[in-house]
Amino acid sequence: MEEAVLQVLTDDNVNNYKKKMKILCLHGFRTSGSFLKKQISKWDPSIFPDDQFELVFPDGIFPAGGKSEIEGVFPPPYFEWFQFNKDFTEYTNLDECISYLCEFITNNGPFDGLLGFSQGAALSGLLLGYQAQGKVLKDHPAIKLFVSVSGSKFRDPSIGEVAYKEPIKAKSVHFVGAKDWFQLPSEDLAAAFDKPLILRHPQGHTVPRLDEGTTSQLRDWTMNIVQSDTGLAGNSSGPNNRDIPGDMMKPVEAQRAK
Repeated sequence: MEEAVLQVLTDDNVNNYKKKMKILCLHGFRTSGSFLKKQISKWDPSIFPDDQFELVFPDGIFPAGGKSEIEGVFPPPYFEWFQFNKDFTEYTNLDECISYLCEFITNNGPFDGLLGFSQGAALSGLLLGYQAQGKVLKDHPAIKLFVSVSGSKFRDPSIGEVAYKEPIKAKSVHFVGAKDWFQLPSEDLAAAFDKPLILRHPQGHTVPRLDEGTTSQLRDWTMNIVQSDTGLAGNSSGPNNRDIPGDMMKPVEAQRAK
């Protein structure tokens, strides 16, 4: 009987004991968690397979304080995480936002990674830098991965001197668009990380559609992290520090897995 029970546990139900990696996904300015979820659904599901990843898409804590660029494209309500001046050097409600996200992560985690677009990517990078310096999430396990789309650093020196004091060790991938007005800020954020993977695309300020080559690159990156987490990877460093040229990312529709 003991052998039979052991056989059931090791063969039939082993997948039930594999913990999914949990990713917190933070949307852009004056959009919503639902909109970011729709944007990410453009990507092939093999990148974040349902049996290995759980993606969480919360809404920002403040209602949009002005017109949203997705009005007429995606239904309201729309949200923002905090407010800022045109130079992105002064911020309103940022501390409240950070406190809210830390509480959300603590109550709904633990989270293994962060994914963010634009304002959400800037926030994610800030949280990772602050955690690395012991400023926030001191009792939460180190967040190990980050996907940044059109991200940027915070430009207030009092923030940057803490958050970006040292290269951030989380494994990171950074999407940089050739027509994105955040192209240089995205590259600047990538430089704050240790051995970042940079994926360039010819599009603008958007979550890009991925061609087969880039889908393969991103899938390899996520799967390497999954294998490292379970002790199965031969090389935990993964495909880092590679700058993928723009012609690798033509705006073609990703093929959805059956």
